[in-house]
Amino acid sequence: MRVAFLGLGIMGRPMAANLVKAGHEVTVWNRTPGRAVEGAQSASSPAEAARGAEVVWMCVSDTNAVESLLFGPQGVQDSLAQGMTVVDSSTISPSATRSFAERVRGRGAEYVDAPVTGSKAGAENGTLIFIVGGDEAAIEHLKPLFAAMGKQFFRMGETSKGQAAKLVMNLQIALIYEGFSEALTLATKLGVPAETLLPLVQASMVRSGVVEYKAPFVMKRDFSPNFPLRLMHKDLRLALDAAKEARVKLPGLETVEEIYEMATEDGHENLDYAATLTLLEKWAGVEVKGASA
Repeated sequence: MRVAFLGLGIMGRPMAANLVKAGHEVTVWNRTPGRAVEGAQSASSPAEAARGAEVVWMCVSDTNAVESLLFGPQGVQDSLAQGMTVVDSSTISPSATRSFAERVRGRGAEYVDAPVTGSKAGAENGTLIFIVGGDEAAIEHLKPLFAAMGKQFFRMGETSKGQAAKLVMNLQIALIYEGFSEALTLATKLGVPAETLLPLVQASMVRSGVVEYKAPFVMKRDFSPNFPLRLMHKDLRLALDAAKEARVKLPGLETVEEIYEMATEDGHENLDYAATLTLLEKWAGVEVKGASA
């Protein structure tokens, strides 16, 4: 297929590269010049990238960035045509997604929201999981592209339901990791080191995929950004906004979002979200060295 891929960040660049590897004709655009994907054409604007494409795929940081790509100066709307499909793998507001989809469909194109889970490694290895909302026929047409970039996709329902499901997934990840971090901090303070506690956690009912994935990085004190804290923080705020719109109270998430706010103030916004652990350790007055130290 002819694909315009917009956004070459931590996730977008390897996703676009996997489309090229799968034999698709890819044109890329990135807000910051100088990034390229081997085997893909580069465009000077979203409109230029989208011109003549069958599918326009976006993967950018937030709701405002998606709106700018679509409807800003030299945006995708200038190149929309009957039969095109716009796909958004950013994580953004569900209500904004519905509004964007209505505007795109007003120009004859289809709109699918398809945020992902699987982090940086999943994007690089082509093992992402797509969380999809949209028309079934449009999603069926996209299957070869999902297959090139991921291992599974799940249709959650109509447009915006993919975004809604992604937010509740990240809500769970943040709460699970917060519980792990608090337990680790208290254990360290009480004299039980992480290397002693972890085998117990992994052998018991409190084990989780979140802990299994993050524990090796925590043990090495490697907080390089697989999923930057600033983006997880953005997603938690989106979840709280959606909850407010739906009149749902989320007291646990409200508390965890405050931790992310303080971690941001502490200068950790560009580290992995796992770095929230270091804030708890700082408050507890404990110092932990990496396993390789």
